[in-house]
Amino acid sequence: MRAVLAGISRELPVLIAGPTGSGKSALAMEIAARDGRVVVNADALQVYGCWRVLTARPPVVDAAGVAHRLYGHVGRGQDYSVGHWLREVAAVLAEAGKGVVIVGGTGLYFAALTRGLAEIPPVPPAVRAAGDALRRGGMAAMIAGLDAATRAKVDLANPMRVQRAWEVQQATGVGLAAWQAATPAPVLPRQACTALVLRPEVGLLNARIDARLDGMVAMGALDEVRANLDGWDAAAPWAQAIGAAAFVAHLRGEMTLAQAVAAAKIATHQYAKRQRTWLRSRMGDWQEYA
Repeated sequence: MRAVLAGISRELPVLIAGPTGSGKSALAMEIAARDGRVVVNADALQVYGCWRVLTARPPVVDAAGVAHRLYGHVGRGQDYSVGHWLREVAAVLAEAGKGVVIVGGTGLYFAALTRGLAEIPPVPPAVRAAGDALRRGGMAAMIAGLDAATRAKVDLANPMRVQRAWEVQQATGVGLAAWQAATPAPVLPRQACTALVLRPEVGLLNARIDARLDGMVAMGALDEVRANLDGWDAAAPWAQAIGAAAFVAHLRGEMTLAQAVAAAKIATHQYAKRQRTWLRSRMGDWQEYA
């Protein structure tokens, strides 16, 4: 940690990306404490107020010692997107200037921040509902409805990305790829900041993930999930907290606790693998640390 800190500028904004369980939050805390910076969340699930334990949001004691922004401030039924996040980050940067550490595992947030985000009009609720229904029935119809340029760019294995592309095309009559081609200048260009990506060895990372899941259960993850059973919607963005679905199944009597914990660990390993794939393909110019 000290070697990493020594190489980080005190003058530029700092970005820290990495898969879940890689130690991003701890490093961000060290940098923020050293420089008097604000820690800014770049994790799409840590924005929700209904999750703290299951999304590994910074503990209250840590948050009290260093200023944290954009954590737990969104209601579970509230509409929230990368566009909302980008506007909020821009406001934090206007207030805090270069004194920030932006940390998280949502690659799309960092891409929007450093490369710009297409200014796409909001999708009407009726189109969103139609997309939800199509996704539950399988993605084939949505994929078939995309224009060729968008189909070539979107991650066709990611239901949320496919649905988003389909909704944009249905709502605007213009493919997502065309909107992205007209992307404005980024809020924080990659060249204007120090960008770090953590890539621990896979075996070590999976062991950390397993230990953290066990710790989450001991810290009350089941109680947190139980508090969200009322109105549970497995397709909702807030419900995508990794492991939540398995613990819901346990609380409904559909699997034992041991089975739920095992399923949550597998799901987290798979999520970390998807994050590593994104990091390799999209963040090749970031400084890498094991």
